[in-house]
Amino acid sequence: MKRKLNFLLILTLIFGLQVNAKEPAKIAQASFKKEEVRDVDLITADVGPDEKREKLIGNILRNALETYHYRKLKINEDLSEKAFDEFFKKVDYGKQFFLKGDIKKLNKYKSSMHKEMMSGKHNLVNDSIKILRERVVEVDKIRQEIFKKQFDWSLDESLELDPEKRSFSKNTKALKDHWRKVFKQATLNRYLSLKEEQDDLKNPKKDDKEKKVKKKSKKKEEKVEILTDAQIRKKAHEGISKKYKSFFSRLMKDDRSDYEEKFFNAIALIYDPHTQYLPPKRKEDFDIDISGSLEGIGAVLSEEDPYIKVVKIVPGGAAWRQKGLEVDDLILAVGQETGDFVDLVGMRVDDAVRYIRGKKGTIVKLKVKKADGSRKQVNIERDVVQIGESFAKSSVLEIKGMGLKVGYIHVPKFYRDFENSAINCTADVRAELERIKKKGVDGVILDLRNNGGGALEDAKQMSGLFIEKGPIVQIKNHDGNVDVLNDTDTSVTYSGPLIVMTNRFSASASEILAAALQDYERAVIVGGAHSHGKGTVQAVLNLSHGPLQQLFGSEMGALKVTIQKFYRVTGGSTQYKGVTPDIIIPDPYEYTKSREQDLEYSLPWDRVSPLKFSHWDKNKFDMSTLKKRSGKRVKESKRFTKINESVEYLTKRREDTKISLNIDKVVAEDKKNKEMSEKLKLDEENKDLLVSYYEDSVRMHEDVKKGDEKKWKEDFKTRNEEWTKQLRQDAGLEEALFIINDMIHMQKGKKLTAVK
Repeated sequence: MKRKLNFLLILTLIFGLQVNAKEPAKIAQASFKKEEVRDVDLITADVGPDEKREKLIGNILRNALETYHYRKLKINEDLSEKAFDEFFKKVDYGKQFFLKGDIKKLNKYKSSMHKEMMSGKHNLVNDSIKILRERVVEVDKIRQEIFKKQFDWSLDESLELDPEKRSFSKNTKALKDHWRKVFKQATLNRYLSLKEEQDDLKNPKKDDKEKKVKKKSKKKEEKVEILTDAQIRKKAHEGISKKYKSFFSRLMKDDRSDYEEKFFNAIALIYDPHTQYLPPKRKEDFDIDISGSLEGIGAVLSEEDPYIKVVKIVPGGAAWRQKGLEVDDLILAVGQETGDFVDLVGMRVDDAVRYIRGKKGTIVKLKVKKADGSRKQVNIERDVVQIGESFAKSSVLEIKGMGLKVGYIHVPKFYRDFENSAINCTADVRAELERIKKKGVDGVILDLRNNGGGALEDAKQMSGLFIEKGPIVQIKNHDGNVDVLNDTDTSVTYSGPLIVMTNRFSASASEILAAALQDYERAVIVGGAHSHGKGTVQAVLNLSHGPLQQLFGSEMGALKVTIQKFYRVTGGSTQYKGVTPDIIIPDPYEYTKSREQDLEYSLPWDRVSPLKFSHWDKNKFDMSTLKKRSGKRVKESKRFTKINESVEYLTKRREDTKISLNIDKVVAEDKKNKEMSEKLKLDEENKDLLVSYYEDSVRMHEDVKKGDEKKWKEDFKTRNEEWTKQLRQDAGLEEALFIINDMIHMQKGKKLTAVK
């Protein structure tokens, strides 16, 4: 990039896709609360404004956005009016709390968000917090009143789940009626779930009996209580009431930074979906995500109201080695080497993990409740945790009777540790290629499905592993200049038949690599109809730099800002349109509205001038024949037929957002959905698919200490079984193997029939 970003900020060129799906479990290191579930009053957090700090952040963000963002928008009255609506989507997306009158009252700030951003006097935020808290208290009182009696599920009522199809409640009466339906629907779902569990206990299936026998052989069988219908209703009733009380309590504990983040990001979103203010805790998570490692204990945590629960122990990590912490443990409190414990009960998981993370070599003390009800303190020495799911993995695949070996490499993201350049996905993929080449593979499948991107440098370098040299991607800067990233290394790590797999969640770096290898005719791209369509590059600007850091420490956060757009060597952008595969196969996620073109304020498609480059002159394939043969297999495949039917069914269900609150209708609908789910279940395994050499790949990122080898082997056995099962159930991967078999036959000069 020709122009330097010298804005008292540290620039790190990155780009990637953050898919806002379900909130993931957090890699953990925790803290302390009370040891029993107890009533929690709606106590508010301290959210007093720090106008000096907020003014400084606002002005830095404004200057950075106006100066460096690709779109060159000014933060003015017009932008404020758009940001106003986005602010309330972030504060109250479900339109669950604010009344129409509240929005009308706050409408006076609609054209002045840009002024508040620069002045630090965030009156919109102040008034919104005040009103929202009043409404939360009000809704909690509604909860207390409504849950004093049982629900009548015989009435013919419905609830609209899509907030886009609803308005804010016009008055308190409408708000109460809305929440009554919310509570009623949640309780009905809980009741039906508990009833199903009880029915299974009364009439256990064969698989359940076998599990029960295995469980009994390990420890004394626990006595299971059979509940009456009245008891089930009461349990569901009390459980949902407690759940929402805890939810409202957490809302009241949102601190100033939570609202500040929503305010600034409402403005940032108008620039494009990938421009984002990252407060300190989000910046920490971002750094972990892009590097694939952190310093902590190596446990994955989730919220199980009101506790923080251990759902996984990372193999080879500190907690795994020290053995005291176990899956299903509830973490009640956390303490450091000195000082008091911090109570975790009722705390959000993303806040809890920050008490557990810490420098390598330091001790964290956890008070936990074990699955058997006992309590224990576990002391763990923190260490570097490598997040195994983030790293590239490989295996050698064979289908019985096919007579060939295929190297399979899965790259979940384009990761790079910018502080330790030795840790990056290009180096790992190179190592995987060298490893599987020694196994005598006939071809390679590089799987970039669900890969949302990552480091720009690795998009270039990884592409270079498969071609001799030449341009990889064109980068158009925010100032209009176009730069070219070239592969200048003439060495080729792998030169044989290559397939790159993509889907609608393959974005950014994945699209650069797929597009480059497609344009060079180096690889056959196989996947769903389109990739995601994110053709933009972001820079992360650290706001806590130089004198700002001295004034505010690390409490300023960062700005992830779109500064560039990238283009294929042929001139067209992958922005908005994505990459169309050479061979299209059914995508199980085709029903989702998750592509770039589905996002508001996404940048449009355009093109720049094409570049001169030399096409790959080895491994030439008759693409027409490959397509026709694949199309015939897909058409005749029962697995792909199921996928197409599943997509059609789920697409229809996606649009049906109004649900019944009548128990008979819900039971009938559940029965229909379960029948369809069973019919369209994609769990069939191709037992003819042989998977080998996975252990070599896994070991590359896991430091197994002396004395831990036996335990690691035992744990790996389960992981290997899960990996193998996952690959055997993958209809897309199976078809890719058939396609590469055709490619290898063509390479060997064998004539293949082109199906009509």
